[in-house]
Amino acid sequence: MIDSHCHIDFDDFSEDRAAVLERMHAAGVQHAICISVNLADFPRVLALAKSRPNLWATAGVHPDYQDVEEPTPEGLCRLASDPKVIAIGETGLDYFRLQGDLTWQRERFRNHIRAAKQAHLPLVIHTRAASADTLRIMREEGASSCGGVMHCFTEDWETASAALDMGFYISFSGIVTFKSAQSLREVAKKLPLDRILIETDAPYLAPVPYRGKRNEPAMLAATANFLAELLSLKREAFIELTTANCHRLFNRLQ
Repeated sequence: MIDSHCHIDFDDFSEDRAAVLERMHAAGVQHAICISVNLADFPRVLALAKSRPNLWATAGVHPDYQDVEEPTPEGLCRLASDPKVIAIGETGLDYFRLQGDLTWQRERFRNHIRAAKQAHLPLVIHTRAASADTLRIMREEGASSCGGVMHCFTEDWETASAALDMGFYISFSGIVTFKSAQSLREVAKKLPLDRILIETDAPYLAPVPYRGKRNEPAMLAATANFLAELLSLKREAFIELTTANCHRLFNRLQ
């Protein structure tokens, strides 16, 4: 298994990170991708990725981070020159948490797409309550030329289908196990198997039966087991195909 999106550099793990990594290994999670959310914390993310051969980093600024240093395509490409950086992001649009004029958020998203194209790396895209603008900007900026993943996917089939048409993958977090997520499960059933990824988004969104607890990479197994059953696949087959998908998308991942 590969945890395609987690934040184990966060302070939530400061007291027991080594134990978290041990549990990750014991659970059969071979790799974890540590996601950058702002430029100030990128050195911490990269240092963690460099501390273990099976940890990896991304370079980007999350759309919820307002009043922080704005990334430029050139600056992101410089950060991405390190071989442990395997994607650009987390980037995208979020109209749920922030209100008002979000022109800056859309411009930031465009800069990430431009960086990914220049660096020849995939994008890690976050979209919440903003699918129409997210897809529009992806098309306008030619995101299909670099590809990427729609992380922690919670949108409808139309959004998933449009992303698939641009060559993107769809990643499921523990949300897919929640009782309230029936519509998301219907999306999962329609997806081509070669475009599915799994993630924890740790420390957030722990899957059932851990819901409400701090999430961590070891809990990825619960999401994998759930999706395998949902898709009528053997657990081993589902893990094999999502692992292969992850390697195909993130070609620096070894």
